[in-house]
Amino acid sequence: MADYIEGKRPVIEALRTGVPMRRIMMADNAKRDPLINDIQRKAKRFGVEIELVPRKALDDLSDHGSHQGVIAEAKPFQYRGINELIQQACAYADEHDGRALVVILDHLTDAGNLGAVTRSAEAVGASGIVIPNKRSARVEAATYKSSAGAIAHVPVAQVANLVQAMSKLKDEGFWIAGATEHASDLIWKSNLKGKIALVMGNEHDGLSRIVMESCDFLCKLPLEGEVASLNVAQASTACMYEWLRQNQA
Repeated sequence: MADYIEGKRPVIEALRTGVPMRRIMMADNAKRDPLINDIQRKAKRFGVEIELVPRKALDDLSDHGSHQGVIAEAKPFQYRGINELIQQACAYADEHDGRALVVILDHLTDAGNLGAVTRSAEAVGASGIVIPNKRSARVEAATYKSSAGAIAHVPVAQVANLVQAMSKLKDEGFWIAGATEHASDLIWKSNLKGKIALVMGNEHDGLSRIVMESCDFLCKLPLEGEVASLNVAQASTACMYEWLRQNQA
């Protein structure tokens, strides 16, 4: 299914953050203004075709009628196979003293959160991210924006079954660490050295029961304030940096 980006400023932002695009459709009666001129300049710079179409064609594509005479059609994101991702992670470990990190996201629903997690994963040198192919956020324009372009540099695998993916990682020597408030051990006391697959839960329900039961161990972040938990993107960042700290030490 095509991913459409509507409106002048959203299209400019998508071009700026490197969202791969098939084309930009512009109303043939669109009035020239600084934003339209900016779209034309950026499209030319990045080699994106601008196609002039009747305004009604944009009205038919628009969900909310907010296209302002411009709709961009993004290219589908190229997901990796789980076996390819694991092979790359193992190769990374061979070159980095046996350390590698894979982040597994248990049915995150917000594409912006997916991007924020990806941004931190890229920063710590994670080898990839694993997401379910159903009932889960997918890579779209919002992901590029919140990842600040990092999504273009981190392999993402879509899988039909997270537990099976976790089993494959175990077979290749990865320990599966589940981050959950139900854990008894703080992450500071957990052993995150070496090849680790870090599992983060859904924004509202956390880790599912079957995924939690398939982890090798569980850990949690300490919370000293009054708020019950962190946003999943913030929690993921803290956990990933603890993995990096332990492996750099």
